[in-house]
Amino acid sequence: MFEAEKDFKVNYFLVMVDKAITSLKNRFEELESFKKIFGFLMSSTTLKSLEHSELKNSCTISSSGSCDVDLNDLISELTVIQSTLPDRAMSAMDIFEFVRESDCYPNISIAYRIFFTMPVTVASAESSFSKLKLLKNYLRSTMSQERLNGLATLCIEKKFLDEINIDTIISDFASRNARRNF
Repeated sequence: MFEAEKDFKVNYFLVMVDKAITSLKNRFEELESFKKIFGFLMSSTTLKSLEHSELKNSCTISSSGSCDVDLNDLISELTVIQSTLPDRAMSAMDIFEFVRESDCYPNISIAYRIFFTMPVTVASAESSFSKLKLLKNYLRSTMSQERLNGLATLCIEKKFLDEINIDTIISDFASRNARRNF
């Protein structure tokens, strides 16, 4: 019984804990990079506290050279809105509503729409656990534990699986296991 517990701990429990820790680290890294790009839009307090030079450095809403807003116009609009926002603390959604109602800050409106529709996290951790459950339910009676583990790993590490050239593997397998004609 002790050997089975040790096997479970090493092969399943520690692997799942490691995956959970890695997933959490990745999510916080994604949130940190998201905050670097859009942090100045998150609250009126943050937006109002930025000096013009800091505002200019913060306005880097571009991806691979393309940009949805004119950065100079965005900086000008942000400078104006800093003085026109109410003195109360406002969330990003409150600022966006203020911008929409005033209808005179088109670049800020675009920046907030990008901010609100940007996916912050990737749901790979949830899908990996649910895929394992689906695999176990579907294949439980017809498959050995080793093969089930292999399929679960393929499902969980789908990103790496997508990079593998299947035709190369098939031709390599066929050449190694070719039957000889007598």
